[in-house]
Amino acid sequence: MLEAVTSLGHATPDEIADQVRSTASGVNISTVYRTLELLEELGLVTHTHLGHGAPTYHAADDNDHLHLVCRECGGIAEVSPTVLESAVGTIAAEHGFTVDVGHFAIFGVCASCGAPNA
Repeated sequence: MLEAVTSLGHATPDEIADQVRSTASGVNISTVYRTLELLEELGLVTHTHLGHGAPTYHAADDNDHLHLVCRECGGIAEVSPTVLESAVGTIAAEHGFTVDVGHFAIFGVCASCGAPNA
């Protein structure tokens, strides 16, 4: 299961199940969800919600990143969490809250779909 998560990059449980079934045809979706939960508890995978529906999973040893999700084409870009350092620092200072940018997705429109230049 971990091999499937790693090879797919960002993948939903259904996509992971399809990958796993290519070598172990008897695996059902509930087993995939339980295994993903266990792998996350062990710190081997993390998940992100990139919209409505199932979360996407990726290996925990991937470099930290946050996700830019285009509402038009569905494209996902990864950017360094350093782009949010100022906001994260302000939130910590003013609210005593530690932001987990690994579960963070920013929605908008990508340049290819016509996002206006700022």
